[in-house]
Amino acid sequence: MLVNLHIVNLALIDELDIDLTEGLNILTGETGAGKSIIIGSIGIGLGGKFDASLLRNPEKDGLVELLFSVDRNLAAELAKEEIEVEDGEILISRRLTGGRSVNRINDSTVTIAKLKKIAEKLISLHAQHEQRTLLKTSKHLELVDTYDESVKELKAEVAGAFKDYKEVCDKLDGLTMDETERAKRLDYISYEINDIESARLTPGEDEELEEIFKKASNAQSIADIVSKVEASTGYEMDASAGSLISSALSDLRGLSRYDESSNELISTLTDIDALMSDFNRQLSDYISDMEFDEETLTVTENRLNLINTLKSRYGSSIEEVLETLDKLTVEKESLETYEESIKSLEKEKDELLKKLEKSADKLTKKRKETAKKLCADISDAMKDLNFNDVRFDMEFERAENYTSNGIDVAQFIISTNVGEEMRPLTEVASGGELSRVMLAIKSVVSEAADTPTLIFDEIDVGISGITAEKVGNMMHRLSESRQIISITHLPQIAAEADTAYVIEKEVVGDKTITGIRRLDDEGRVMELARLLGGASVTDSVLATAREMLQR
Repeated sequence: MLVNLHIVNLALIDELDIDLTEGLNILTGETGAGKSIIIGSIGIGLGGKFDASLLRNPEKDGLVELLFSVDRNLAAELAKEEIEVEDGEILISRRLTGGRSVNRINDSTVTIAKLKKIAEKLISLHAQHEQRTLLKTSKHLELVDTYDESVKELKAEVAGAFKDYKEVCDKLDGLTMDETERAKRLDYISYEINDIESARLTPGEDEELEEIFKKASNAQSIADIVSKVEASTGYEMDASAGSLISSALSDLRGLSRYDESSNELISTLTDIDALMSDFNRQLSDYISDMEFDEETLTVTENRLNLINTLKSRYGSSIEEVLETLDKLTVEKESLETYEESIKSLEKEKDELLKKLEKSADKLTKKRKETAKKLCADISDAMKDLNFNDVRFDMEFERAENYTSNGIDVAQFIISTNVGEEMRPLTEVASGGELSRVMLAIKSVVSEAADTPTLIFDEIDVGISGITAEKVGNMMHRLSESRQIISITHLPQIAAEADTAYVIEKEVVGDKTITGIRRLDDEGRVMELARLLGGASVTDSVLATAREMLQR
């Protein structure tokens, strides 16, 4: 149940804290006192729109916090969603700061989608506009689908079957072409495949050829540089580095006869001489590898031109060109076996359609069974709400095409008077009737869903008298197994409260502020008297209020 509602800096609220109780919590107040702000704040806490236009002071953060107590069964269910219940409580909070909403469950930041998913397990909010959803026939079937778990399982089966069927249909649509178009495409693909295959490409070949071409096309420059280096470092000329080092080494060896300490110098220069000798051998090998003829250059250039042409047509690298070849080969095989592919897919389509039809028929049958029970339960609930001669049912039709939701089109039909034909609910219900129908539906569906808390915002629109009393009675019965929070203008409903609150608007300094207070016994009498008598609260009105509370 919802234990506490905390609101900061929202509309006419500076800061407001409400402790709620088990059973039936009734909120009353003058028109314009801020009742809609309270319900709107709860809606924000459950994942509704939260933006800067709602803030009382745009320079400060806005905050809505909902504290719930959770029983062991619900805690186990929430654990599956990776939400840990601490000391039997869960805190949902939404803070608007710097134009950005921060959503938390306990101490963890969560996405708005997850917050909504968790909130749905804790509370169901019926705002004033929600009864208008009954005028959308698409919502009628949703109520049936949420009433029985086995319907959900069959819906998942139908959705899977439809997905498989749709995929095959899409493949068939993609293969559809006339014989001339197919032959033309096959001809072109064969040309492209031959164009690539005849080149006999090897991955990395272009990089190797680029290196060879670069060397071959600059062979003369390379030869000039190498010759110059060879002359400078070799042993052929007296002034070359190799010759000079060799001569110096011979002189040092003569020195060793007179000074043995020169041996270290001889060792170092010997190493230098060996390194120079090795360098010259490497230089000689390099020169022998650099022998390019004009034919090598021409062959290399022609091969590179071919590869670059193919890359310009089929991909930016040899690897991409070969990938294109693989794709073209697959497409060619598909076109060559086109008739066989069409027949195979047509056969698969027929089989999947039969599977979809079978699953959808099972779903339709289960929906009709569920709808029969749902409508019977709603009819009983409506009779408790002063629909004495009501008949309530659902009619089914088949849609033109299958969808992931099956083949069903359904809507509620109703007759509220003896001798009156049953007609679509969307055509006959008045505002007051819609309110009561929605209450009846909520009472039945929430029982099946085992929702811990139900909130009703002015469910009493368009009703009065004995009907209002019956609505109050039903809400009180509902509150025996779950928490009910309701805003009302009617004394017949307010009198049923286990706990009563009044929402008030007052001017403090230069500001108008909305507040809320819990009523004691005498406060309840005075508030009921206000609802009964308006501005004129006489002794007889007070007596009537006390009598209503005693009843």
